[in-house]
Amino acid sequence: MKIAITSSWNTVDSKIDPRFGRCAYFAIYETGNNSVEFIPNPNKDIEEGAGPAAVHLLSTLNVSKVVSGDFGQRAKSLLDELKIQMIVLKGPDKRISEIIEMLNQ
Repeated sequence: MKIAITSSWNTVDSKIDPRFGRCAYFAIYETGNNSVEFIPNPNKDIEEGAGPAAVHLLSTLNVSKVVSGDFGQRAKSLLDELKIQMIVLKGPDKRISEIIEMLNQ
């Protein structure tokens, strides 16, 4: 299963980015082989519609779950429609490695 985590940078030591559509990177964690790939968010600077554009990107990557600090209303609707589970994680001090550890428990 693929899980996307919004990330402030492109390493597992990076902190979670609380913004879904405007995050800097998506950490794509593959549970089958415990691999992590960082994908720059190409939509973070667009004027509007960053959330729906991010949902589209993640759907093309076959992501099943998304971990972020917050989701906009339009992104929530699209994620629900595509049956991609949202996990809201409050507290921006969590590192990507810590979130992966939590997901594995």
